[in-house]
Amino acid sequence: MSKGEVKKVQPFMAIFREDYDPNAENKESPNQDLIKIEQLVPFKKHPFKLYEGERLNEMVESIREFGVIVPIVVRKKRLKFEILSGHNRVEACKILGLKEIPAVVKEGLSEEEALLIVTETNTMQRSFGDLPHSERATVVAVRHEAMKKQGLRTDLLKEIEKLSRSPIGSEDLTSRPMGEKLNADGMVGNEYGLSPRNVSRYLRIAKLPEEFKELVDEGKIAIRAGVDLSYLREESLDIVHAIVTEENFKIDMKRARDLRGADKKAPLTFDSANAIIRGEKKEKDEKPKPPKYWSKVFIKHFKPVIGF
Repeated sequence: MSKGEVKKVQPFMAIFREDYDPNAENKESPNQDLIKIEQLVPFKKHPFKLYEGERLNEMVESIREFGVIVPIVVRKKRLKFEILSGHNRVEACKILGLKEIPAVVKEGLSEEEALLIVTETNTMQRSFGDLPHSERATVVAVRHEAMKKQGLRTDLLKEIEKLSRSPIGSEDLTSRPMGEKLNADGMVGNEYGLSPRNVSRYLRIAKLPEEFKELVDEGKIAIRAGVDLSYLREESLDIVHAIVTEENFKIDMKRARDLRGADKKAPLTFDSANAIIRGEKKEKDEKPKPPKYWSKVFIKHFKPVIGF
């Protein structure tokens, strides 16, 4: 077998169903392949944190004893295979020194569909409530977009659920309602137990730069404060991030609302943002010292004038 080939093993549903009939035609049952681990690459900008510590150790021991029960999901990327579902299983297999892993190869996916598989399989394998706010925001945003474009998305969501089912404890996975005639906010809210208002908040958090999402996860920026900050201009966000990270400040709802209001009138400057974040009225002669990060912000948004 050549290096770029994969070898066929039992169909996916043959492993998971006792009543599997190898002679029956079932187009909904995807084929499972064995793929060399060295051929796998992670999903670009994978939005979820990988398992660490005890959780990773438990997965390693489970695979050591039972093998990989649920195959990973991948798509072909030139001579490699990009992981859509199963980053943690792949890491556990690497620790065990395994050379191959069972996989379902998906073809003809759009970038939007690939990201939908990434987010949905993660929330099926982990609880939505266990995810940090930044990852919840990504899940909500991707699912919200899919709900607005139902049709082939409905079939894909059903298939994703099949791909994520484990033969052990699969009865605990409840089928998500696909046909409810609600708007996208209401449908996504039903999926994850969120009010329409909280769905809207997570959609705004999803628009924040990654460094701000990290601050939300760390509790340095409250969810509602993050919503207001998501409306700031890019250069204003850079200024706020420079001040918050350098001075180790936290931004509450009032400060975020004040920053949004000020930026709506005119782009924030270091002085105006600093005064709001500190919650102080600066004196006329007072000149706060810019943080070390300020030079990077300045260079990014203001080009030097040649010849002066």
